[in-house]
Amino acid sequence: MTDALSIGHLEKRFPVKGGVLHAVDGVSLTLAKGESLGLVGESGCGKSTLVRLVARLIDPSEGRIWCDGTDIGAISARRFGALPERAKIQVVFQDPTDSLNPHFRALESIMDPLRRLRPDLSRAAAEARARETAALCGLPEPLLDRYPHQLSGGQKARVGIARALAPEPEVLILDEPTSALDVSVQSQVLNLMSDLRAEFGLTYLFISHDLTVVHHMADMIGVLYLGRLVEEAPRDRLFADPKHPYTRMLFDAAPRMDAYGREVDPPRGEIPDAINPPSGCAFHPRCPLAVARCSRERPEMRRIGDTRVACHLAE
Repeated sequence: MTDALSIGHLEKRFPVKGGVLHAVDGVSLTLAKGESLGLVGESGCGKSTLVRLVARLIDPSEGRIWCDGTDIGAISARRFGALPERAKIQVVFQDPTDSLNPHFRALESIMDPLRRLRPDLSRAAAEARARETAALCGLPEPLLDRYPHQLSGGQKARVGIARALAPEPEVLILDEPTSALDVSVQSQVLNLMSDLRAEFGLTYLFISHDLTVVHHMADMIGVLYLGRLVEEAPRDRLFADPKHPYTRMLFDAAPRMDAYGREVDPPRGEIPDAINPPSGCAFHPRCPLAVARCSRERPEMRRIGDTRVACHLAE
């Protein structure tokens, strides 16, 4: 079976004053059809840039991006937006208010990618598809005639999900899709996305800083640090036995419902400058286990059981 998404040695470098910013630094991962892969990490770890690369909104500096057997990384971002291959990857953005055109009614927003990417569909067929998708996302017919400012946050989130689903993508990128919503609405939207995935076998690349949300949504979890993938494992394995010291630090610092009154040591140090990253392992200046080798030699991703980890001392 062809993988839904495959990324090989992906890099993105931005020229900046004083040097080059390594936003994404040699990331490789594979997403099987029907799988949900969550990506976590601190702010500045490269999650947003990786989303923009995979969604083909910006071009990589190096590396390959394959989607459903098509080398979409070889197509420039400018050309990709106008090609039928654009339908293969769609994005549910972080803030539904900012991502919806204020001049489009809800139905028009859902139809927009169909008009652009499915020229084979008549207007009537595109409208029928949009209404069908809206119903699947829990949007009643009367809401489809409203503008974004007339919708609640949860309703706008559902419009954004329906818009992304309408072209029937191979991969759906969920870029912190509930972080801008009230807590009371977040669970409804997450459950909707879980139900849609179960019903239609959808493939998700799920980006979040919230470990609880990732645990709920993901089958596999990847951990990013300073643009590098440092650990990847099945969800339950990662939560039960994290191998990388950075992953352990994230878990230790996360809020827990069952740990009222516990004392938590804050994460050690600050994320290093991505323009001048540390030699060897990028995490070594903050790592409590670091030895001399860690500052000299960059660890390669290697497999320990069903975990992939980039750490000299993972055992």
